[in-house]
Amino acid sequence: MTAVPRRVPSARRAVLAAAQAALAAEHATVYGYGVVGARADDARTGEAQEAYDAHRARRDALTRAVRDLGGEPEAAAAAYALPFPVADAAAAVRLAAELERRLAAVYADLVGASDGGLRAEAAAGLREAAVRAVRWSGGSVAFPGLPDRA
Repeated sequence: MTAVPRRVPSARRAVLAAAQAALAAEHATVYGYGVVGARADDARTGEAQEAYDAHRARRDALTRAVRDLGGEPEAAAAAYALPFPVADAAAAVRLAAELERRLAAVYADLVGASDGGLRAEAAAGLREAAVRAVRWSGGSVAFPGLPDRA
């Protein structure tokens, strides 16, 4: 992860760090949806393409937000480790749900760290990730983006 520059005022460092984490997560999610799209069955490829496009747009918006906060945007990696092998359409659906759940957690952190317009955008990203996770998995959690307390 890219370090937060010292020239950034300390009050904004936490916001910048959370924005960088969200950007890194969006990079990973865009990559993951490339895998999902390649393995999804015909009935879900449109949904995968729609999510891929939405995540690219969020990634681009976060890139601008990081610059606005005085940081150098986190660069995408050439590849990302997947949480499990994705050999078929069922695994692709599980991967999409997992990508969205992970992204919701990162957006929840950004909501907590930010305010104003960035917080509103982070809340929208959290909401969208939670809705997509439900669509892909068929189930929901009480508080998307927050850890379960068993």
